[in-house]
This record gives sequence, C-alpha cells and structure tokens, in this order.
Amino acid sequence: MKAGVSKTFNLLGLNFQGDLGPLTTYTSKKGRRVWFLKTTPSGPSSDWQKIQRDKFRALALAWMNLTQEQRQAWHTAAKRASLRITGYNLWAYLQLTGDRAAIETVERQTGERLLA
Repeated sequence: MKAGVSKTFNLLGLNFQGDLGPLTTYTSKKGRRVWFLKTTPSGPSSDWQKIQRDKFRALALAWMNLTQEQRQAWHTAAKRASLRITGYNLWAYLQLTGDRAAIETVERQTGERLLA
C-alpha cells in the first residue's frame, strides 16, 4: 500500500493491525506500518498449532474469570511500568512462563499487587 494511505489513516487517528479486507497490516519494530496481501494457510492445522490455539483459548477464558478489579490491576501495572503491552499480555506472560520474579519486579515498580 502507498505510504500516503498509511499516513492518512494515522492522520484520521486510526491505528489498527491485522486483517482489513484483502490486506494484512502490522507495525514493524521501526514503527513503520507494513501492508501485504492476506494469505490463506497452505494446508490443515498441525497438531502443535491446535494445541497452541487451545492453550490461548484457555488463557482467555481464565482471564475472563478474574474479577474486574484483578484485571484492572494488571492493566494499571502494565501502564505504570510503561510496558508496551496490555495487562492481559502481562498476565498471559506469567501464565505461560511462570516467571514470578519478573512480575514481582513490576509489582515493586508500580505498587500494584498482582500475585496472590
């Protein structure tokens, strides 16, 4: 897609990523918008892909089972720590890695209680 179109989207305040009609877009590490034609999978999902998708579905359900206050604490901590991720992403990181030390650091830096 032409650079002018991307600048127009930014000027309009639109900041999105993912699929948009026949195109897919994301922001590169250099902060540039990357556009390309959407592709379809070349074959059926592998067992590993299915397991990974199920794992992330289970994560999303577990996140929704947290109280509103618990979810808000994770969002607030991510924001106060100036992380470029959401509270959900920070929480999911803990669930996937078990890295309590990293979350304890975020707790100390932000004053938010995240670990029970």
